Amino acid sequence: MSLDTGQKLEIHELLSRAAYAFDVQDMALLEGCFAADAEFRMRIADGDIIGPFEGRAAVMKLFKDSIEVQTDMRRHVISNIFFTREDGQPEVLSNLTLIATENGEIQLLSAALYTDTVVHEDGQWKILNRFIQLDKSY
Repeated sequence: MSLDTGQKLEIHELLSRAAYAFDVQDMALLEGCFAADAEFRMRIADGDIIGPFEGRAAVMKLFKDSIEVQTDMRRHVISNIFFTREDGQPEVLSNLTLIATENGEIQLLSAALYTDTVVHEDGQWKILNRFIQLDKSY
Protein backbone atom coordinates (compact mmCIF):
# COMPACT_ATOMS: atom_id res chain seq x y z
CA MET A 1 0.00 0.00 0.00
CA SER A 2 1.41 3.38 -1.01
CA LEU A 3 1.00 6.58 0.92
CA ASP A 4 -1.50 9.05 -0.44
CA THR A 5 -0.65 12.70 -1.05
CA GLY A 6 -2.17 13.79 2.26
CA GLN A 7 -0.10 11.29 4.24
CA LYS A 8 3.08 12.36 2.45
CA LEU A 9 2.33 16.00 3.27
CA GLU A 10 1.77 15.10 6.93
CA ILE A 11 5.18 13.38 7.02
CA HIS A 12 6.87 16.34 5.27
CA GLU A 13 5.35 18.60 7.92
CA LEU A 14 6.55 16.26 10.69
CA LEU A 15 10.15 16.61 9.53
CA SER A 16 9.79 20.39 9.28
CA ARG A 17 8.09 20.61 12.68
CA ALA A 18 10.88 18.63 14.36
CA ALA A 19 13.54 20.92 12.85
CA TYR A 20 11.62 24.05 13.83
CA ALA A 21 11.01 22.79 17.39
CA PHE A 22 14.72 22.12 17.88
CA ASP A 23 15.63 25.56 16.49
CA VAL A 24 13.26 27.44 18.79
CA GLN A 25 13.95 25.04 21.67
CA ASP A 26 10.30 24.05 22.05
CA MET A 27 10.95 20.76 23.79
CA ALA A 28 7.27 19.81 24.11
CA LEU A 29 6.75 20.23 20.38
CA LEU A 30 9.96 18.35 19.61
CA GLU A 31 9.04 15.50 21.96
CA GLY A 32 5.69 15.15 20.19
CA CYS A 33 7.54 14.49 16.92
CA PHE A 34 9.08 11.24 18.19
CA ALA A 35 7.42 7.90 18.86
CA ALA A 36 7.45 6.52 22.40
CA ASP A 37 10.01 3.87 21.41
CA ALA A 38 12.05 6.12 19.11
CA GLU A 39 15.67 5.34 18.33
CA PHE A 40 18.31 7.87 17.26
CA ARG A 41 21.81 7.26 15.87
CA MET A 42 24.36 9.42 14.09
CA ARG A 43 27.71 9.30 12.38
CA ILE A 44 29.97 12.32 12.01
CA ALA A 45 32.01 12.18 8.80
CA ASP A 46 33.61 8.73 8.69
CA GLY A 47 33.62 8.26 12.46
CA ASP A 48 31.98 5.60 14.54
CA ILE A 49 28.23 5.45 14.96
CA ILE A 50 27.06 7.37 18.03
CA GLY A 51 24.14 5.73 19.78
CA PRO A 52 21.68 4.25 19.66
CA PHE A 53 19.71 6.49 21.98
CA GLU A 54 16.72 4.28 22.69
CA GLY A 55 13.30 5.56 23.73
CA ARG A 56 11.86 9.06 23.47
CA ALA A 57 13.29 10.06 26.88
CA ALA A 58 16.85 9.20 25.80
CA VAL A 59 16.42 11.02 22.48
CA MET A 60 15.07 14.10 24.28
CA LYS A 61 17.98 14.04 26.75
CA LEU A 62 20.38 14.10 23.81
CA PHE A 63 18.59 17.15 22.37
CA LYS A 64 18.44 18.93 25.76
CA ASP A 65 22.13 18.29 26.40
CA SER A 66 22.97 19.67 22.94
CA ILE A 67 20.93 22.82 23.50
CA GLU A 68 22.53 23.46 26.91
CA VAL A 69 26.01 23.86 25.39
CA GLN A 70 24.84 25.74 22.31
CA THR A 71 25.85 29.44 22.22
CA ASP A 72 24.51 30.24 18.76
CA MET A 73 21.10 30.34 17.08
CA ARG A 74 20.67 27.27 14.88
CA ARG A 75 18.52 26.73 11.82
CA HIS A 76 18.01 23.19 10.58
CA VAL A 77 16.96 23.45 6.92
CA ILE A 78 15.35 20.24 5.69
CA SER A 79 15.20 19.71 1.91
CA ASN A 80 15.07 17.12 -0.88
CA ILE A 81 12.56 14.98 1.01
CA PHE A 82 11.56 11.74 -0.69
CA PHE A 83 10.30 8.28 0.25
CA THR A 84 12.34 5.13 -0.24
CA ARG A 85 9.61 2.92 1.25
CA GLU A 86 5.92 3.76 1.49
CA ASP A 87 4.39 0.60 2.92
CA GLY A 88 4.44 -0.65 6.51
CA GLN A 89 6.67 1.84 8.25
CA PRO A 90 7.58 4.43 5.61
CA GLU A 91 11.22 5.43 5.20
CA VAL A 92 12.08 9.00 4.27
CA LEU A 93 15.38 10.48 3.11
CA SER A 94 16.10 14.19 3.40
CA ASN A 95 18.99 16.61 3.44
CA LEU A 96 19.95 18.83 6.34
CA THR A 97 21.73 22.13 5.98
CA LEU A 98 22.76 23.38 9.44
CA ILE A 99 23.18 27.14 9.69
CA ALA A 100 24.18 29.10 12.81
CA THR A 101 24.13 32.78 13.72
CA GLU A 102 26.41 34.06 16.46
CA ASN A 103 27.64 37.59 17.13
CA GLY A 104 25.86 38.79 14.01
CA GLU A 105 27.70 36.32 11.77
CA ILE A 106 26.02 33.52 9.83
CA GLN A 107 27.93 30.30 9.23
CA LEU A 108 27.26 27.04 7.48
CA LEU A 109 28.06 24.50 10.22
CA SER A 110 27.45 21.22 8.44
CA ALA A 111 25.29 19.28 6.04
CA ALA A 112 23.81 15.85 6.54
CA LEU A 113 21.57 13.13 5.26
CA TYR A 114 18.64 12.06 7.44
CA THR A 115 17.18 8.59 7.12
CA ASP A 116 13.91 8.45 9.04
CA THR A 117 11.45 5.64 9.59
CA VAL A 118 8.06 6.99 10.58
CA VAL A 119 5.08 5.40 12.25
CA HIS A 120 1.46 6.45 12.73
CA GLU A 121 1.01 6.67 16.51
CA ASP A 122 -1.71 8.33 18.57
CA GLY A 123 -3.38 9.59 15.41
CA GLN A 124 -0.35 11.31 13.88
CA TRP A 125 2.94 10.54 12.16
CA LYS A 126 6.00 10.34 14.40
CA ILE A 127 9.67 9.59 13.88
CA LEU A 128 10.41 6.05 15.00
CA ASN A 129 14.04 5.72 13.86
CA ARG A 130 16.38 8.53 12.85
CA PHE A 131 19.90 8.13 11.51
CA ILE A 132 21.94 11.24 10.71
CA GLN A 133 25.05 11.05 8.55
CA LEU A 134 26.80 14.39 9.12
CA ASP A 135 29.35 15.51 6.52
CA LYS A 136 31.52 17.12 9.22
CA SER A 137 31.44 17.92 12.91
CA TYR A 138 29.56 21.03 13.95
